[in-house]
Amino acid sequence: MTQRLILASNNAGKLKEFAQLLSPIGFDLHAQGEFDVPEAEEPFGTFVENALAKARHASRLTGLPALADDSGVCVNALGGAPGVHSARFGGEPKSDERNNRKLLAELSTKADKSAYYYCVLVYVRHPDDPQPIIADGRWDGEIVVTPRGANGFGYDPHFLIPALGKTTAELEPQEKNALSHRGQALRALVEKLK
Repeated sequence: MTQRLILASNNAGKLKEFAQLLSPIGFDLHAQGEFDVPEAEEPFGTFVENALAKARHASRLTGLPALADDSGVCVNALGGAPGVHSARFGGEPKSDERNNRKLLAELSTKADKSAYYYCVLVYVRHPDDPQPIIADGRWDGEIVVTPRGANGFGYDPHFLIPALGKTTAELEPQEKNALSHRGQALRALVEKLK
């Protein structure tokens, strides 16, 4: 039996990536836009609170279980910034170019360039689910000044994985999904859902 599940996002890439792991365990994943669900507010200072708010919002407006993620890049020398503000670090409207420019400017005087991508996934059975299922993933790397690679988006051209000698934008999508913070979180969530 298949269970319909709302993804609290309209990102086609996320939908495809998540569906690949969730379909085999009985979930029929749909983007919230199919149900005219608007983007949820993300007013909180933590990834888990924002993901929970998005999942509850999508579930409340559709009457179905929902899955949401919140993720970003956290730079150690900047106290974890941009963190939950990763998508809008450079201001409104969202701009990868401005975000990267601001990040590099703020890091220019710092010796420590270590950083990590972090992702939290939250699954709710209904809007007021008292026991949401939560999984997370972390992918360590460092920020490099010169962008490299054409794959990925956001901070990927500046996020180097030292063990591979490549930025995440230089990885093939399958390799990135196998290693990434989001891939780790999704596999952990699938284990919990089983």
